[in-house]
Amino acid sequence: MLLIPAIDLKDGKCVRLRQGRMDEETVFSDDPLEVAQRWVDAGARRLHLVDLNGAFAGKPVNAEVIRRIAESFPDVPIQVGGGIRDEDTVQSYLDAGVQYAIIGTKAVSAPHFVNDLCLEFPGHIIVGLDARDGKVAIDGWSKLSNHDVVDLARRFERDGVEAIVYTDISRDGMMKGVNVDATVKLASAISIPVIASGGITSLDDIRSLLAAEDEGIMGTIIGRALYEGTIDLGEAQKLVDGS
Repeated sequence: MLLIPAIDLKDGKCVRLRQGRMDEETVFSDDPLEVAQRWVDAGARRLHLVDLNGAFAGKPVNAEVIRRIAESFPDVPIQVGGGIRDEDTVQSYLDAGVQYAIIGTKAVSAPHFVNDLCLEFPGHIIVGLDARDGKVAIDGWSKLSNHDVVDLARRFERDGVEAIVYTDISRDGMMKGVNVDATVKLASAISIPVIASGGITSLDDIRSLLAAEDEGIMGTIIGRALYEGTIDLGEAQKLVDGS
């Protein structure tokens, strides 16, 4: 199972939000490149970058920082989300060395867009589904849609996406533990891999996901727990490698 450190970018800095609220941020570093180096040195085999400003602006805002990170670590696959709303943005990220583009809001508001991207960039598209109580949220989590998360995931599976990043909004950034049941429910309903996100707090959360790995959970994104020290990435990687 992949352990994927999250580097959330706001105004060029590495931050973490609580439940996606832009006014509930903690700044962890003014140098995201140094943060990326720290996680790569600790054994990260993929990085998860989010352009938080971009998610709200609807277009890339921290693209230059993302480009520098991708160029600095060409051997580490990087997945990027936040503000990706057109083909040109996907192309520019892939040209910069990013491996996967994560489509969030536009995947929900214009699902045909995902189909188009999968045809144009096969093997490079991931959909991020952020949900509360089984319903998908959009626009930086500020709105809840009427879409059921499993129904949408099945549609995107048919379109040919590589994976689904599933975030339980109620857990994200709250250090309350991962919602294993909801993640397993989604993973068992589709055949493409699911990457768990939101609420990873301790090695016990990773053990819980490892126990459900056969259901289709390919990895987990870890954010605040790494920055606040409740999970040591090297220790967690040893746990996963020994499973």
